[in-house]
Amino acid sequence: MSLTDIKSLNITELEELLTQRGHQRFRANQIYSWLHQKHVESFEEMTNIPKALISDLSSICYISVANIEKKLVSRYDNTIKYLYSFPDGEYVEAVVMDYHHGYSMCISTQVGCKMGCTFCATGKGGFTRNLTAGEILSQIYTAQKDLTIRISNVVLMGMGEPLDNFDNVVRFIRLASDEKGLNLSTRHITLSTCGLVPKIYELADLKLPVTLALSLHAPTNEIRSKTMPVNKKYPLEEVFKACRYYADNTGRRITYEYAMISGVNDSDECAHLLAQQIKGTLCHVNLIPVNPVEGTGYNPSKDKRLTAFVNVLSKYNVNATVRRTLGSDINASCGQLRGKNLKNKGGV
Repeated sequence: MSLTDIKSLNITELEELLTQRGHQRFRANQIYSWLHQKHVESFEEMTNIPKALISDLSSICYISVANIEKKLVSRYDNTIKYLYSFPDGEYVEAVVMDYHHGYSMCISTQVGCKMGCTFCATGKGGFTRNLTAGEILSQIYTAQKDLTIRISNVVLMGMGEPLDNFDNVVRFIRLASDEKGLNLSTRHITLSTCGLVPKIYELADLKLPVTLALSLHAPTNEIRSKTMPVNKKYPLEEVFKACRYYADNTGRRITYEYAMISGVNDSDECAHLLAQQIKGTLCHVNLIPVNPVEGTGYNPSKDKRLTAFVNVLSKYNVNATVRRTLGSDINASCGQLRGKNLKNKGGV
């Protein structure tokens, strides 16, 4: 019998589990508090729970924990990168960023990724498995405990495609926003997707007011299909339509993530084509100088080119900013640290 990740259960599910096994319903709130407020890593730490209940829970459940395997701290801007390990020997990465408005954390939703974007380090290591909601949460809990801080903004933009792990990610969002748990406003959660169109519609219909960030990275199907294989299945016309539906249904503006790759997608012509497709919509463009990843041959656009691109978009009244590069000395983009760790262990 496979064990249940108890940290992935909500209060109602926990109550049902306990009552079905003959335990008192009120214990659910106590256990939930231990998991999501005190962040215990074992059932034995739950000092007000009867030993008989502890024994029973241990036989059917486990507590997911993200263990710190490696920790890198930037010398320049206090950005912190974690390589987490799970008991099954798998690894994911997460990054904590210190902004003036508080701490933001970029977390992973899968071990590896299936999407195969050519500029991304994560996809080069292949896909292994989805993370449970509890494992996604544990990345935040471990960082908060390690740094003695509170994470106020969460970005699902680490390893993996969140909408490819739809059920667990939605469960995570509901747990993270629970006032008895992390109590994080859903408006402070950003979900990044490469454009799985059916799942964008499904997420929109749930009316969870999270910010949707589309990894766009190109203004035409021709360019996008060369760098992002998903575009061959869900071309730009369908993606933009789904994003407009999401904005209309949730009232939340769409963020278009655009990795600026020198000589590939950063020309004035690309800027004009992009602006013509999204002008007049509830959106924001986030320009990101591409991270140099070994084996891709891609280089980030120069500052002059970034400025010119923003100026073109502004002529169409399209709001755009250039993302500040954080943690450049620790390779803060996800996928690179796990890849190096696997190579060292002879995995890839």
